[in-house]
Amino acid sequence: MNSEADASSRAAALRAALNRAAHQYYTLDAPEIPDAEYDRLFRELQALEAVHPHLATPDSPTRRVGGRVLEGFAPVRHQVPMLSIRTETDTTPAGAQAFDARVRRELKLPADAPPLAYVAEPKFDGLAMSLRYEHGVLVQAATRGDGETGEDVTQNIRTIRQIPLRLQGAEPQEQEKDERPLPPAGAGGGEGRGASIPPVLEVRGEVYMRRDDFEALNEHMRQRMAAGDKVAKTFVNPRNAAAGAVRQLDPAIAAERPLSFFAYALGEVTPAAEGGPGWVSHWQVLHSLREWGFPVSALSRQAQGAPGLIAFHEDLAAERDRLPFDIDGVVYKVDSLALQRDLGFVTREPRWAVAHKYPPQEQLTTVEAIDVQVGRTGKLTPVAKLAPVFVGGVTVTNATLHNELEARRKDVRVGDTVIVRRAGDVIPEVVGVLLDKRVPGAPEFSMPAHCPVCGSAAVREEGEADHRCTGGLFCSAQRKQALLHFASRRAMDIEGLGEKLVDQLVDGKVVNTLPDLYRMGFVSLAALDRMADKSAQNLIDALQKSKHTTLTRFLFALGIRHVGEATAKDLARHFGTLDAVMAADVDQLAQVPDVGPVVAESIRTFFAQPHNREVVEQLRAAGISWPEGEPSAAARQPLAGKTFVLTGTLPSLSRDEAKALLEAAGAKVAGSVSKKTHCVVAGAEAGSKLDKAHELGVPVIDEAGLRALLDGEG
Repeated sequence: MNSEADASSRAAALRAALNRAAHQYYTLDAPEIPDAEYDRLFRELQALEAVHPHLATPDSPTRRVGGRVLEGFAPVRHQVPMLSIRTETDTTPAGAQAFDARVRRELKLPADAPPLAYVAEPKFDGLAMSLRYEHGVLVQAATRGDGETGEDVTQNIRTIRQIPLRLQGAEPQEQEKDERPLPPAGAGGGEGRGASIPPVLEVRGEVYMRRDDFEALNEHMRQRMAAGDKVAKTFVNPRNAAAGAVRQLDPAIAAERPLSFFAYALGEVTPAAEGGPGWVSHWQVLHSLREWGFPVSALSRQAQGAPGLIAFHEDLAAERDRLPFDIDGVVYKVDSLALQRDLGFVTREPRWAVAHKYPPQEQLTTVEAIDVQVGRTGKLTPVAKLAPVFVGGVTVTNATLHNELEARRKDVRVGDTVIVRRAGDVIPEVVGVLLDKRVPGAPEFSMPAHCPVCGSAAVREEGEADHRCTGGLFCSAQRKQALLHFASRRAMDIEGLGEKLVDQLVDGKVVNTLPDLYRMGFVSLAALDRMADKSAQNLIDALQKSKHTTLTRFLFALGIRHVGEATAKDLARHFGTLDAVMAADVDQLAQVPDVGPVVAESIRTFFAQPHNREVVEQLRAAGISWPEGEPSAAARQPLAGKTFVLTGTLPSLSRDEAKALLEAAGAKVAGSVSKKTHCVVAGAEAGSKLDKAHELGVPVIDEAGLRALLDGEG
């Protein structure tokens, strides 16, 4: 700071910002800035007060733990204050080393002293809670509040099934409990087992919401909102949802919210001299809590010295994104209770514990633009282009908005200040907007009517959230996916045209559209990396072979949305020619068996696009052909309505050829024999299907019998 006045002004601004943020976060359950931003402002104020101690006013956020008691709940005075734990801001292994070195220094241990024993635990992202038991019965539950005085939320906490209303051992009855074992205790680690329940026991822990429960809750809220419920709203994150549930004035509403709990510490406890347990380590405390029926995280473990702490931090970081609940770091505690007493406290923080955080997964940034990206399958996704921000260990410049409905629900607009979240390898997303910082007049986002890549119509089908480009054969964004599908075995069956080769062809601009496949020459193929002359010639031969196909295969190869192999067969059978399919309107298409309104509309939309029709004509001009005929009639389908099963090896027909002949005659080909099977076609080395046919009395024929049926002689 340039002057004392500047320092004083900045300290006042920081205090105001932090106090406002704390009120929003703790009291109103409506956080307006992410945790990482709060931590940054808090550290800046700490540093400023360290240089200018006289600026540390009594109301400074550095001198207290949290917010005020919410009106509507009775105040609860904590007999043992619920103090905060110091946060180690270095998220690298050096943070664990610094804590271990600090503890050893405070204890005045020599350099050659054995490693200290610690307990390492997850740092849960929930709401701190104090549970008071008298003679084994829950009598009160209170929030942290300001550390000295919290809020009485007993009735709401009683709705959490994980929290025992009566401790196991308090009377001879079975309690619901978490059966996962704690890791094996080390030396002196098992003495907590069998400890008697003290007359007064205050258990500290975290109320949280599992990720799957959070998603289910938000989905329920979205359904209520869609139904016109003006009160319903979605939650930003599981911590916010859990805090809101605990502070419901109506316990019946709290009971509807799926909350969970982990126990990890103690408050007031009857001393050993007056009948309380004689614990000597924190590890023993965790074992006793587990025995009395509290859920204690199975991730907690003992650690020896700095190497043990570092290993725990790294191991949990690797598992963090797969955990069923959110954590934002780990907590290290000196295991020995005697050493904890020796270390004591500094200001309002214990010297014997520290929170070692991970890189923040939420940060603030601004939306510079909203672009629409087109995926390999034609899905249009709005993407927020962000001012670069470091979050979750990487610099983020893009965040998905998923679809138009989600973008509008979150009401993200260009120029907005937003909260961006990234967890591990998950694609970054915008989770909230700071509406008070919105630029006046910022327009709402709306999905374009046409694909931003190829200009084809962009449509959203009824009942779906996503818009899709309809120019599948023309759109360059879908080029690779279209080529791979076109070449697949059940489509055009172009042997040798796999993913790596398609990447080379498209990236090298050898192939831009499907017809380009049939324009490639030997020279252009042989010039590709790792493409030998023989491989190039094999692909040329495969392309030539694929030109002689069936209408069913060709329709399937076009990749029309909702048109699978079975639907392609139905279309070919019903219309007989490609021109008839392309000319059919929605009503005519809907007359095809198993083609409903959605599929009919998809087919009509596909062939209505000039780009797609042009590609089809170019493919025909390249020499692709198939036998065409008149529309099918029941008279020309002697096996209509009958079910056949193929088994064994036929003398001259492959399994696919026999299946195609049967389906062309109107039959359905099933994979297993049942009472509904009309006939089994068996060849050499027929197996269990033949045995099943004999068992059920189903007729069995060979290839000659099949041909006779197809010729109408059977």
